[in-house]
Amino acid sequence: MISKNREYSTITKVSGPLIVVSEIEDVAYGEVASITMPSGERRLGQVLEARQSLAVVQVFGGTRDLDTAATSVRFTGKTLTTPVSEEMLGRVLNGLGHPIDGGDPVIPETVRDIHGYTINPHSRDFPRDFIETGISTIDTMNTLVRGQKLPIFSGAGLPHNMLAAQITRQARVPGKEEDFAVVFAAMGITHEEANFFIRDFRDTGAFDRTLLFLNLADDPVIERFVTPRIALTAAEYLAFDKDMHVLVILTDMTNYCEALREIAAAREEVPGRRGYPGYMYTDLASLYERAGRVKGKPGSITQIPILTMPDDDITHPIPDLTGYITEGQIVLSRELHRKGIYPPIDVLPCLSRLMQGGIGPERTREDHQDVNNQLYSAYAQGKKLQSLVAVVGEEGLSRSDLTFLTFSDRFEREFIHQGAKIGRSIDESLDAAWRLLAILPEPELKRIDPELIARYHPDHRRETDA
Repeated sequence: MISKNREYSTITKVSGPLIVVSEIEDVAYGEVASITMPSGERRLGQVLEARQSLAVVQVFGGTRDLDTAATSVRFTGKTLTTPVSEEMLGRVLNGLGHPIDGGDPVIPETVRDIHGYTINPHSRDFPRDFIETGISTIDTMNTLVRGQKLPIFSGAGLPHNMLAAQITRQARVPGKEEDFAVVFAAMGITHEEANFFIRDFRDTGAFDRTLLFLNLADDPVIERFVTPRIALTAAEYLAFDKDMHVLVILTDMTNYCEALREIAAAREEVPGRRGYPGYMYTDLASLYERAGRVKGKPGSITQIPILTMPDDDITHPIPDLTGYITEGQIVLSRELHRKGIYPPIDVLPCLSRLMQGGIGPERTREDHQDVNNQLYSAYAQGKKLQSLVAVVGEEGLSRSDLTFLTFSDRFEREFIHQGAKIGRSIDESLDAAWRLLAILPEPELKRIDPELIARYHPDHRRETDA
């Protein structure tokens, strides 16, 4: 029976985190619902599907203890919103944006729709400003720029959490005194991982400029659907209302996509690739495309989504679709991890499509692009020779080949490997690259301008000092 305040007791079906409410009218997609349990407990829900006389509602908090005959649903006529404030920095919130750090509730400065507002493509400003992460393989070879979305592709057991924490505490805009904040959203992580992040940020002094949203593994799966949206809403407020440069780290997007698949299965939708819903590309794009810069506004949102590739398969739908939407990828290597190298970044399949606009004179250094090209070329040649050694042995290689083999080994041990507590400035990373390139005969440095070799090559520097 329909009441004037739009409260219904006509739940006809419960499927996982979803309920079906019949005999409804004037209910819209995305509308917030208040579900009153038999115990009197209230849970929030959101309309996933609205038909002429039927609505499918996802219940935040799950459907445990829900009795269809004794539970009522009230549709509020509003979309899902979240309070935002600059005071949120230094706080730990759950996946729904409620404080879990024992502190007082955040006093909101305003309330925003969690789905955000689409940035007009004409209003987007091209990302150009360099962000220093302190990690040589990222800063030198896969440079992150403000407004970019650059994902990290990892695998089960690889230290992506450690890398995320390191980027959070080290990321900065060099040479500029600007407000820089980090919004960290974790989905489906364990209590141990959550404690690691909180402890690391507190111990390293990064906590005061960081806002954490934690959806734990034992929290309702349905909450993972809104956690990144609430985090991005807070980031948009800090960036475009408070003029901050915000780095958003989303981990683990694989857990988010698994939640998406579970919801699709509960709705009995026709599955797409490997059981994931066919609209997963659109859904991921609605998150990733909330990064960027807006003309006329000094703030920016830069995204680093982190995902674990099932079976280390980079062709899996999650990394595959993520790669299409974002502007490159950082790939972690199990082989390097077994060698004890941290961070185990495999630079050869890595890519930063917006790197060109963020490096060079007045941004990083004039030799940056040429050094990057030469490092890639020399390391690729060394890796190819490593495969050849397995067939013909080192005795079958020329002296030049052995030099490249030595270079690739030292490149991994001295350049890629730097430790979890060490941050290098871009100048320190480029100088380290030159020391390695000095291993090679100068005629082999074919990708570097001779004038830059004369200026930065260690041998030439020693001659100048002498």
